[in-house]
Amino acid sequence: MPAYSFEAVDEQGQARKGVVEADTARSARSQLRTQGLIPLAVEPVNAGLGASTDAAGIRTAGWFTAKVFNGARLAIWTRQLAGLVSAGLTLERALTALMDEADTEPERNLMAALRAEVNAGAPFGRALAQHPNEFAPIYVAVIGAGEQSGHLGQVLNNLADDLEAGQALRNQLIGAALYPAIVSLVAVAIVLFLMGYVVPQVAHVFAGSKQALPFLTVVMLAASDGVRAYGGWLLLMLLAGGWAFFQALKQDAFRLRFDAAWLKLPLLGKLTRGYNAARFASTLAMLVGAGVPILKALQAAAQTLSNQALRADALDALVLVREGAPLGSALAQKKNFPGLLAMFARLGEQTGQLPAMLQRAAQQLSGEVQRRAMQLATLLEPLLIVGMGLVVMLIVLAVLMPIMQLNQLVK
Repeated sequence: MPAYSFEAVDEQGQARKGVVEADTARSARSQLRTQGLIPLAVEPVNAGLGASTDAAGIRTAGWFTAKVFNGARLAIWTRQLAGLVSAGLTLERALTALMDEADTEPERNLMAALRAEVNAGAPFGRALAQHPNEFAPIYVAVIGAGEQSGHLGQVLNNLADDLEAGQALRNQLIGAALYPAIVSLVAVAIVLFLMGYVVPQVAHVFAGSKQALPFLTVVMLAASDGVRAYGGWLLLMLLAGGWAFFQALKQDAFRLRFDAAWLKLPLLGKLTRGYNAARFASTLAMLVGAGVPILKALQAAAQTLSNQALRADALDALVLVREGAPLGSALAQKKNFPGLLAMFARLGEQTGQLPAMLQRAAQQLSGEVQRRAMQLATLLEPLLIVGMGLVVMLIVLAVLMPIMQLNQLVK
């Protein structure tokens, strides 16, 4: 049954807002009138979710749609729903409780829409699939499998664990890259200021001097003139080059070659390989543990890989598994995946504990990625500081050397 958000006034003239379930907007208005309310506006709650409807009737995300749930909020919501369902509440009562506790109007509307679909008899997975802007296909597939197996509470807990682990790993990588990025931006800003303002002032001071300037000063003055004369064009060229590069990345063939070359980089390649393999193993463990068939689980887990070379290897492994090869052997033939993943997959198949072994592989790979990221950040921080210091020192020397030379002439 659809849900409608309404604005109305009561008999005392007080404004009222909320959500009501009805077959049509006219029925919703009738319900409000029977409650002694005068409806002012009645709209489907999906209109507030920023979703459009395609030809098949499935809602899709708009270009500039703000998501109701970000990554962290989705993990919290999943954990809350898991706790309520595991405590014995029906899905309808759990969604009602979450709707009552929602902090924002879009979130309340989303809960009302999900509850309306569930009350109408739709499976929870199908209700979630009506909102692709909020719930990824893998998320929907896992919950659908949990419903079919009758262990929705446990599946929701596992899903919340996976979301929290992914969010923690992402935050670790962002935190490790944040300080070097800030130092680099500050260094570039300082150098541009010195080259664009300070060095030209020195040039004016020594413009009338007949003494030959030191070589370092001449080089800095030439570089400063180049920055002032062609800086705008260089910036435009950089922007144009960046735009052309990102457009090229949209081409499948170029993206595949670029991602394959990226994996061969000494440090960043290992980080990328480890991060993608950890997410792949975690997703595959969750899907298989929820009862999803291995071929369908492999197909879905491959879509989580942001690196196209690794995704191609995962799809090749899917073909081998479809032909009868064990998962461990199929992954071992793909050199882009870490050997640790194939080893744990083989052990899981031999012991009959594939989900547990894949989850253990994901944990070890995630820990290794975090350690490598922290080591890289620890190495980059002093190198960036030293590099910035050397550049500033050269500019200062270029300014001071002519002054010292004039002082010697005066003496």
